[in-house]
Amino acid sequence: MSELITRKDQSHNIPRRYAYAKDFGDIISNFFNNWADYSETNSTLKSLDPKIEVCENAKNIMVLAEIPGVKEEDLDMEISADGYLTISGEKKHEQKQDNKNSYFSELSYGAFSRTIPLPWDLKFNNAEAEFHNGILSVIIPKSTDEQCKKKKITLKKQKA
Repeated sequence: MSELITRKDQSHNIPRRYAYAKDFGDIISNFFNNWADYSETNSTLKSLDPKIEVCENAKNIMVLAEIPGVKEEDLDMEISADGYLTISGEKKHEQKQDNKNSYFSELSYGAFSRTIPLPWDLKFNNAEAEFHNGILSVIIPKSTDEQCKKKKITLKKQKA
């Protein structure tokens, strides 16, 4: 049987009992759940990835990507034959020397790439894209077969 220790919860001053095994298990669990996030560089790279929204209507798929601070000429998009849309680019750091000292900065610069699987039968050759105020909109029409795939299902009423 494992020994138990008592620890006070700081917020309520209620004694709680924890087994050594549980504490050790929590330590190991936290270590393995967070092992990839150990570096500042890793979190900086994640912050450059565009936030994505994928939505559809009867005729089109629309992919919206939030890419602030990137110029249109620094963006690149590709659609593979197997239905993957890749958005890549670079947020460039244009530094001017004017003898200002920076005390704190959370701005990130660098290259990014994001690949989005598109599980529909689409007309890739008819894809269109616009970039306005940091929002990239990619519209890809569905094929005629894909447009006909949905069918309304009616519910049968149960007899009382």
